[in-house]
Parts: sequence; structure tokens; C-alpha cells
Amino acid sequence: MNSTRQVLTWIISFILILVFSVSAMKSCTRIDAGHEGVLVKLYGSEKGVQDVSLVTGRVWYNPFTEEVFEFPTFVQTVDYAAFTVNAKDGSVFTVDPTISFRVIGGESPRIFAKYRKDIEQITQTTLYNYTRDAFRIQFNQYSTDSIISNRQSFEDKVQIALDKALRKEGFELEQMTSGLQYPEVIVQAVNLKNKAVQQAMQVENELKVAEAQARKKIVEAEAEARANELRQRTLTPLLIQQQFIEKWDGRTPLYGSSPTFFKNVQ
Repeated sequence: MNSTRQVLTWIISFILILVFSVSAMKSCTRIDAGHEGVLVKLYGSEKGVQDVSLVTGRVWYNPFTEEVFEFPTFVQTVDYAAFTVNAKDGSVFTVDPTISFRVIGGESPRIFAKYRKDIEQITQTTLYNYTRDAFRIQFNQYSTDSIISNRQSFEDKVQIALDKALRKEGFELEQMTSGLQYPEVIVQAVNLKNKAVQQAMQVENELKVAEAQARKKIVEAEAEARANELRQRTLTPLLIQQQFIEKWDGRTPLYGSSPTFFKNVQ
């Protein structure tokens, strides 16, 4: 009987030692660089408003009543799925946004206390909803023409509004690209307009070429006429005879029925 009790006592002691050893191994963690640690009390009188605190470096905690979450503070980039938004006049635009953001230093406990989620879940839910709302609100204030004509100004206002909303939640927006795609009807209209402009430019260029060629021919004709007139003025009988002598090959040319050296050119 005593031996049985001793065995049971030994087994219980071994289990307690094992549990204590496992607990001791799991009760220490280190918060990596570029992260903030959030220590959360799961049970006890402190659970509730005071159950979340900021920790850094090496952290000792009770794994049975506490849990440690790491929040990255470096810049993260997320590419959201595309969604559609209506402009003020009803046109449907497609937005395919990408945002870069980071957790503001020291804000991790407040973020976790509010959402009770890790950063990945918050990114895909809360931040995504804020992004959609920022675009939706700005689109409702712009007509189709004003969005197309003032795209940069429009996107700047979306980014400002989104950054303001995220800061209230403990995040800072670093960069945003909208991936804005125009309605198909607008794209076709722009393509037709560009095609018409290109055709008009082509016709204008062809007219310029034709006018240049016509002017060239006129200039050439005027030059030829002036040359002929000049030749007529300078081509005297004496000059003709001189040119004949210079080019004579020694044989007497025949003009008429009898050999004649010079022909009357008057």
C-alpha cells in the first residue's frame, strides 16, 4: 500500500515538474526588431480594459493566463482585390488599390484592444473597409468628366482622406495607388477621339506635303522660264558661231544643196 502511494506521489511529482518545465520554457519570448509586443491578460481581475499592455525586448509571461502578440511596425504593402464605385453622375469605375502603411509606434495595444485581431486580419477587414469608403466618398463628389480631367487631384484627395481615417485607428498611410480603370464606354469614346485626331493630323500632313510639292514645281517652272528667257537674250548669232567653232570636228556640215560653213540662224 505504501509502495503504491509512493509510486503515485512520484508520478504526480513528475507530472508537476514536467508541467512546470514546459511552462517555464514557454513563458519567455523575445519581440523581434521592427515589431511591438502586446501582452494580453486572458483571465483574472485585470481582464478587461486594463488587460493589454505594450512590451518590447525579452518578455516573461504566464502562458496559462497571458498571451503575447507581435505587431509589425515596419512598412507593409497590401494589394486589395478590385471593386467598383459609382461616380456622382452614375458612371461605374473600377478601382484596384494598393496601399503601403505601418503601425504608428506605441499604438499596438490600442489597436489590439479595439479589434482583438492580429495585423493580418485587421489589414484584410478594417483597413480594406476604410479604403473602400475613402474611394466611395470621393467618387460621390465628382462627375465622370471631372474625375478624368482632374485624376491626380482626385487621387490626392482620396489618399488624404484615407490617411486621416487610418491615423485615428493607429495606422499611418505611406503610399497609395488607385489602379483606377475608366468605364468601357469612356475608354471607347477616348479611343475614337484619339483616332479622329490622328486621322486629322495625317490629312493635314498630307496637305502640307502636297502644298510643298506644288510650290516646288512652281519654283522649278519659274526657274526654267527665267533660264530660257536668259538664254534667248544671250544667244546671239556671233555666240552660236563661236560655240560651233569650239565644237567643230573638222568636217564641213552641209546646209541645203551646197556646202556651207555657217548657217544663217537669224
